[in-house]
Amino acid sequence: MEISDLKIFQAVAREGSITKAAQVLNYVQSNVTTRIQELEAQLKISLFRRSNRGMTLTPAGENLLKYTDKILVLLDEAVKSTQYSEHPSGPLRLGSIETTAATHLTPLFARFHSLYPEVHLSLVTGETHRLLQKVLNYELDGAFVYGPINDPVIKHVAAFEETLVLISEQGEGDMHELLKKPMLFFDVGCSHRTKAERFLRDNGLTSFPIMEYGTLEVIISGVSAGLGVSMLPQSSIAKAEEAGIIVSHSLPEDYRNLQVWFVYRQDSIYSSALSKFVQFIDLGPSRH
Repeated sequence: MEISDLKIFQAVAREGSITKAAQVLNYVQSNVTTRIQELEAQLKISLFRRSNRGMTLTPAGENLLKYTDKILVLLDEAVKSTQYSEHPSGPLRLGSIETTAATHLTPLFARFHSLYPEVHLSLVTGETHRLLQKVLNYELDGAFVYGPINDPVIKHVAAFEETLVLISEQGEGDMHELLKKPMLFFDVGCSHRTKAERFLRDNGLTSFPIMEYGTLEVIISGVSAGLGVSMLPQSSIAKAEEAGIIVSHSLPEDYRNLQVWFVYRQDSIYSSALSKFVQFIDLGPSRH
């Protein structure tokens, strides 16, 4: 059994599909199919149940996945243990919530890259829960998410303070009337969406129309077109407000404060790249 076989098996198990696993691995689909079949033949047991809805693990597959996860984590840690030096290099896989990526990370990454040019940064965006799961599953080295996070496995560094505001199209000003409009949000799981929904309920709105969008730009565009209102970090909408596209409205103090954390697993062997990045974040934006 080769390490590459286990990586393919793990990808298919997580994605629930040969096609999706091939895309993630950047492999030809037929190659993934063949390798899974060869692995099952070698072990003389079926690892997956096949159906029109995808592939799910058999009990034997679930057992193998537990060992596969441990083996691949140990292999990754073994590689990282050889990479620790005063001159960090190699990949650093990071994640971020959409608003923080759009507002804060480009200048932050530029400063980090100027200090450690041999570190190869990569970034994926998503909502807090999904990013946290990727960190817990060792798919990401760390991620910028909304805190607090209560998990004994997770360590964190406070990264940014944000202020949540209500935004609307130009010409709208009465808060009571604004709250009757449809709310434009990211997908379920967005932390400031949860806070926004609590604010609406506390203002007597037990039900309210919601329109879900995938990106910050589309939400701002929808608000400016009069489709509804939204609640977003002030830093993420500042340019749009300056351009006169939308207008922001202050929220009561109990609802306006947001904290962005950089989170990572505390039980991993850190590469020099991750250690330096954590130190870099811990300095605070004003001292970088």
